[in-house]
Amino acid sequence: MSIVTTIDLGSNSFRVLVYNYKKHVVLKEYNEIVGTADDLINTGLISNEAIHRVIGAINKSSSELDYNPRNSICVTTAAMRMAKNSDEVFKKVFTSTGVKLNIIDGEEEARLTLLAIKHALKRQKLQSEKFVLLDIGGGSVELTIHSNNQYIVKSFDFGIVTMTQKFQNDSILISELSKQTKKILSYLNDLNIELSNFEFIATAGTPTTIAAVKHGQNFLDYNKEIVNGTVINLSDINTCLSLLKNKSDFELNKIFGPNSKDFIKVGILIYKSFFEILNKTESTVFDDGLKEGVAINFALEKDQLSQ
Repeated sequence: MSIVTTIDLGSNSFRVLVYNYKKHVVLKEYNEIVGTADDLINTGLISNEAIHRVIGAINKSSSELDYNPRNSICVTTAAMRMAKNSDEVFKKVFTSTGVKLNIIDGEEEARLTLLAIKHALKRQKLQSEKFVLLDIGGGSVELTIHSNNQYIVKSFDFGIVTMTQKFQNDSILISELSKQTKKILSYLNDLNIELSNFEFIATAGTPTTIAAVKHGQNFLDYNKEIVNGTVINLSDINTCLSLLKNKSDFELNKIFGPNSKDFIKVGILIYKSFFEILNKTESTVFDDGLKEGVAINFALEKDQLSQ
């Protein structure tokens, strides 16, 4: 059987991929919001409620997709990196489901996501040797500068969930985002790389949601084949910000998912800030991300072992 199951447990979302690693074909997928980092910024802990949601998502997804949790490869990111009780969480999840959680750092997260994006570019027949890749997560933001198979990675210690929970006042949020923008600009200036001829590529929930809205779809059931390769501009971003301002909560729940308007707003503001930072007017969006990267990395390791 040339099948691998990968799990990406993020700060807000839980994603599963069942993948034929010989043919590089997606067989099945599962996505659920589990709120791993809920109240993490205040307590430093993954809550018992969040642990139960994660365990529930594993059990539900394994039933729906018919995979054995014990045989899955599960990576987890910023929330678990920050949590003081990650060892306790690991034990509870393993005891209840058989899933072994593996914390990866920001650089490994970016490397695996880059693998997925390079594969996606080939699949979409979009050749790009030079691009800047933005991955907006719940607890961190990864920026990868890729040029001719060489790359530089930087993980920034802020994300959609942590920013939303820490800065609930809009003016304070904007002020904090401005501080982060200055830090990122300083980092890029120190690199002294001319980025004007680099494409701007983005992945994760915020860019894909904006792309879905552009195509008249929504967060809950968008067609990723349509979303992949979508070009987003500042007008598309401002359209989503306008929706958040003018639509009712009922309408917003249908577009962005239940109780997600605050998270998506912060995500959009972070995404928009990178247009300014990188001095770009367009960004190409892909749904492919960490769970695909883990599967592709598994395939590459298998190939090396067989040679």
